[in-house]
Amino acid sequence: MTQRTRMDRRRFLRAVALTPALAGLAGCATTTVPRSAQHVVVVGGGFGGATAAKYLRMWSEGQVAVTLIERDPKFTFCPASNLVIAGLGDMAELTADYDALRDRWGVRVVQGEVTDIDTERGQLRLADGTALRFDRAILSPGISFMPELVDGLAGNEARIPHAWKAGEQTLLLRRQLQAMPDGGIFGLHIPRSPYRCPPGPYERACLVAHYLRTHKPRSKVLVLDANSEIQSKKALFSAAFAGPYRDIIEYRPDSALLAVDARTLTATLEFDSVHADVLNVLPPMRAGMLADRLDAPLINGRWVEVDWLTLEASHLPGIHVIGDALFAAPGMPKSGHMANQHAKIAAAAILSQLAGNAPDAEPLMTNTCYSFIDDRQAMHVASVHRYDRGQNTFLPVQGAGGLSAAPSTTEAEFAHAWARNIRQDMLA
Repeated sequence: MTQRTRMDRRRFLRAVALTPALAGLAGCATTTVPRSAQHVVVVGGGFGGATAAKYLRMWSEGQVAVTLIERDPKFTFCPASNLVIAGLGDMAELTADYDALRDRWGVRVVQGEVTDIDTERGQLRLADGTALRFDRAILSPGISFMPELVDGLAGNEARIPHAWKAGEQTLLLRRQLQAMPDGGIFGLHIPRSPYRCPPGPYERACLVAHYLRTHKPRSKVLVLDANSEIQSKKALFSAAFAGPYRDIIEYRPDSALLAVDARTLTATLEFDSVHADVLNVLPPMRAGMLADRLDAPLINGRWVEVDWLTLEASHLPGIHVIGDALFAAPGMPKSGHMANQHAKIAAAAILSQLAGNAPDAEPLMTNTCYSFIDDRQAMHVASVHRYDRGQNTFLPVQGAGGLSAAPSTTEAEFAHAWARNIRQDMLA
């Protein structure tokens, strides 16, 4: 690799780590919007929804009214939750409020749950009976879990947590790990792809192994992967499993899970049964249940299909869906950074449409994702995605992005910088 190539990769890495707001969206803020009252409702206050609410207000210079509806009073930052499980972080560091969206940007923030969406009349209803009219809606419903697909899993989250949404289950799994006897087995099951955050389970395996090596050195991590191979950063995670964690992590691909016994913490696989002292099962996933309230079929019964130029749900003009709930474009992961990018594409398209203009014909999105392998080192994967009109989807830009050469402390600094900046981008 030449010095010039190393510098180009370094600049690209720094750009995607520190400026998630800018990728592929230059000029969107100059859109002129009619001053007639326009109301956009955004449902879901995560990476996608909060970003969309902020940028609609910012890019329209306050001319579009925006209401953000979110069930929880605070946002919980999921990407760093594996650090909390391993005793390397604190839940308080992962939480943030929506005050700046309300006070600085003029977003009306409503805590509540949507129970009905009338897409034809442009109206939705909350659980408390409140009805809200909208001209356009952005839905960021995230994911829901399907524990019913694994016999014995539904209703047993207290014994067999997934901890795949940061919160109480994150703390529960940390307590279970801390209480595990030295010499015990931490069993981690990964569902078939697609699922939220492709590298996340493998990062969890590494961080749990780091904890065990430090505190319970006779213990093991058993990774049961329903997929045939590691789904993200394969070479880097394989090197970690076979290198520093070779005596701690055992990786078993093609391990589809059929059933669990919550009493004995036994996992029944297609060809084997294993017992663990801590059993961490990530259930199969699908679009958040809000997607079922749309009058549109789900692909594979799980994911929302969209027009990728505007992110409007298929056959539902004016209803934009973003984030993990989507049937992903080729090579596009379900990640927080990607949801942030979806939000900006949708916001820009809405403002163009309200102004009577066509949306940007060649939008561009980037993604970056960091994974820690211990308390000091991290690594990344980055990608660029360009809209292809002929296929009406985003395709990876060949030669752009890429993987870390190896985990490093410098990458860990970038990871923390990315976390700070994307939180600022969506909530400040």
